[in-house]
Amino acid sequence: MSSSTATMAAEPKATINGVGSDTVIEISMIADAAADEGMLSRSESGSALAHEITPLLAQGSGNGTTTTKFNIFSVSYPRRKPREHVMKLAEAETAVFSQLMSWAWGGSRYSGLLCAASSTIIYCLMGALSEIFSAQPIPLLETAFTRCVIILMLSYFWLRRTGQPIFGPVHARKLFIGRAIMGLFSLLSYIYWIQRLPISEAIVLSFCTPLMAAAMARLILHEKLKIEELGGLTCSFFGVILIFWPIFTAQEAAEVNSVTYAMGSSHIFALVLGLFSSISGGIVCCLTRAGAKASDQPVVTVFSFGLLGGPATALCIFIFQDTVFPSFYTLILMIILGLLAFLAQVLLARGLHLEKTSKIVNIIYIEAILSHLWGIGSYRFGPSFGGLSGCLLILISVCSTIYLGPDKETE
Repeated sequence: MSSSTATMAAEPKATINGVGSDTVIEISMIADAAADEGMLSRSESGSALAHEITPLLAQGSGNGTTTTKFNIFSVSYPRRKPREHVMKLAEAETAVFSQLMSWAWGGSRYSGLLCAASSTIIYCLMGALSEIFSAQPIPLLETAFTRCVIILMLSYFWLRRTGQPIFGPVHARKLFIGRAIMGLFSLLSYIYWIQRLPISEAIVLSFCTPLMAAAMARLILHEKLKIEELGGLTCSFFGVILIFWPIFTAQEAAEVNSVTYAMGSSHIFALVLGLFSSISGGIVCCLTRAGAKASDQPVVTVFSFGLLGGPATALCIFIFQDTVFPSFYTLILMIILGLLAFLAQVLLARGLHLEKTSKIVNIIYIEAILSHLWGIGSYRFGPSFGGLSGCLLILISVCSTIYLGPDKETE
C-alpha cells in the first residue's frame, strides 16, 4: 500500500520589526499511484480539493512549477491598543463636559438660572467640606483674606487669558468701584455680626439678602417686580422659616432659661450691622448685574472685589487681631475652599449678567433645601413635618420661576 508524504521547508525572509526572520511554511503533497481502487478514489477527491484551494494559496516560482505557500506573517491581525482606546474615551468625556459647561454658560435660554443654581450648590458644598474636614480654627478675617487673594489671582488669569481688559471698559469702572466697596462693607459687617448674634437671628438676616436684592433692583436698576415674582420670593422666605423653625424655638427656650441673657447695646449694634449687611448684599447684586451688562464680562466684577478686599482684610488682620498661622492640612483646605468660592462668585455674576435679579435671588433659596437635607443625611437632626413643608414651599417657588422662564430684554 502506498502512502502520502508531506515535506515542509523553511525559507528565511526579511527581518520584520527587528524581531528576527519570519518563516514561510511550504507544504507539498505528492500522491503516489494507488494500488487499489479505494485509495485511488481518495486520491482523486483529495486532488480535486487541492485544485479548489490552489488558486487561493498559489505563488508562482521561477521554474514554472506552482508551489502552495502560506505565509503566516502575511495575515493582518487586529491589534488592540488599550492606551489609545482609553485616551479616546477620556477625550470624548472631556468634550461632553466642555459642551455641557458651554451650554450652561450661555448656550441655553435658562443659562442664567443654571449658573445661579450651580453657584448655590457650590456654596453648599463648601459648607459640607468645612464640616467634614474640620481643621484648625482660623479667624474669619484670615479666611476672608485667603479667599480674596485666590479670587484676585484667578480672576486676573481669567481676564488675561481671554484678552479682556483687566479693569473693564472706562464707562463701567464706576460700577466696578461701587461693587467692590459695597462688597467689602457687606463682608466686614458680616464677619462682625455673625460671631455675635444667635444662630436663629443670623439665619433670618442671611436669607433676607435675596429680598433686599429684589427691592434694590427695583429702586436702582428699575427692574419690574411682577406679582408672581414677589409671591415666589415670599413663599421661599416662609419656607426658610418653616425649615429652621426648630432652631428658632430651641433658641427662644434657651434665652428664657438663661439668666445672663440681656438685650444690650452690643446686641442691638450687631442687629443693625446684620441688617446693613443684607441691604449692602442686595446692592452688590444690583451693581454686579449692571457692571456685567455694561462690560459684557462678569469676571471683571469679581476681580474688582478681590482687588479691594485682599488689602482691606489684610489691614484689618494687622490692626484688630493676632495672626494665626495655619497648618499644612488647614492651608490646603483653605485653598480648596477659595477655589470653590471663586467658581461660585463667577457663576453668580454670570447668572446676574443673563437674568433678572429677582429670579436669580429666588434660585438662591435652594441653599436652604440643600442645607436641610445635608443635616438629615449627616444625622444632626431627623426629618420633620415643618422642615419638609418648608422644602416643598421653596421647591414650588423655584419651579415656578423656572417654568415662567427668563424674561425678554426690554432695554
